[in-house]
Amino acid sequence: MPLKTIAYFGPRGTFTEQAARSLATDQELVPADTIAGALAAVRAGDADAACVPVENSVEGPVNATLDGLAIGTPLVAVAEALLPVHFSILTRPGIREAADIRTVASHPHALAQVRQWLADTLPDAQTVAASSTAAAAVSVQRGECDAAVTAPVAVEHYPLPILATGVADVLDARTRFLLVQTPGPLPRPTGADRTSVLASTANRPGALAELLTELAFRGINLTRLDARPARGNFGEYRFFLDFEGHLAEQRVGDAVAALHRRCSSVRFLGSHPRADRVADTVAPAAANDDYTNAAEWVAAVRAGETA
Repeated sequence: MPLKTIAYFGPRGTFTEQAARSLATDQELVPADTIAGALAAVRAGDADAACVPVENSVEGPVNATLDGLAIGTPLVAVAEALLPVHFSILTRPGIREAADIRTVASHPHALAQVRQWLADTLPDAQTVAASSTAAAAVSVQRGECDAAVTAPVAVEHYPLPILATGVADVLDARTRFLLVQTPGPLPRPTGADRTSVLASTANRPGALAELLTELAFRGINLTRLDARPARGNFGEYRFFLDFEGHLAEQRVGDAVAALHRRCSSVRFLGSHPRADRVADTVAPAAANDDYTNAAEWVAAVRAGETA
């Protein structure tokens, strides 16, 4: 069934809206106040999918997304978008020059990515944390702050004077976004895919090394590894693993099955095309695990698991 609505981490005017636009065709885009709210909309059936940020090349993982995928009804990623992160600086009407700016608002991740620019250009300005880059623009509109560090798309929704554009301390900084929905048929393998899982292991020496060995033994390249507290017991962690390949490929399916055997729990988080690579040829799917039944295979592997 085609998607009709996509919830995204809003409000309007964020990088997540830009990512959602790139992933949508004719779907309605609905902003959510928080990442948890966007995911909850999918779980409740109020949206068909959600677009959320998962990692930034400068600031690392987006913990709210990782935690949101770790608990609750399972959701899987079916697509991703990779956006360059260059900011616009919007100011309160009446600001005549940079020296007039005393407060600059934005999301903490955004402020961290323009820290040096602010120090060089607005050395006397105080930074103010906001729930999103768009919320920072709203605070400027209301006269609560003098300037906001925003996504370029923000000016479409918040017509404020532009002090600067293309601002970034790291010029090739990028953020990756996921399009997630309830489990179902997986996207067709492209030969340039990414598979994601969440694995929980016993707290003992060598447990993580054993998981990574299952990938290395099969020649599977790990592209991301993050750890988040399991919240149940101090010192226990959940591991988020991204690796190359599609679940329908024999070696990837075998690796996920091996992880399931070694771990106390494994949550499948999706197999989908990578946004940063295009395959020359499509890798053939295994005869018994093609993309149409991969979701059912995962369900069988996870039978009896407490998600």
